Amino acid sequence: MDRGKGFTLLEVLIVVAIVAILLVLASASYRHYVFRARRADARQMLMSIAHAEERWYATYNRYTDDLGKFGYANASSSPGANYEPLLSLDGEDAQHYVVAALPINHQAGDACGMMTLDSTGKKSPDRADATANANGRCW
Repeated sequence: MDRGKGFTLLEVLIVVAIVAILLVLASASYRHYVFRARRADARQMLMSIAHAEERWYATYNRYTDDLGKFGYANASSSPGANYEPLLSLDGEDAQHYVVAALPINHQAGDACGMMTLDSTGKKSPDRADATANANGRCW
């Protein structure tokens, strides 16, 4: 019998196993980059709201907690529908705000969790938080 032609079952199974392992590794890496790419949606939304708040403050000498004034009235989520905006004011004179991006839909499993930005420019989670930044820098 001539064994020089074709592949044995064992050779085919080894190749299939190697391809499966490579696909698993590629899939995990792909998910990591998809989460990072969607985070741009949160950053854009937070920065947009922060800029609008500063314009509002320049005019009225106080911040507002009405997201409708910034184009987020009917849309309960960010432009890519991956984050929900939350805005709160501190104090009765409304001189400090905190805007947050709560992950929803496909982004809900992101290690960064809720991203925040306040009126002083402080962002969280910060770059030093190793747990939150496990799947790439949040900011």
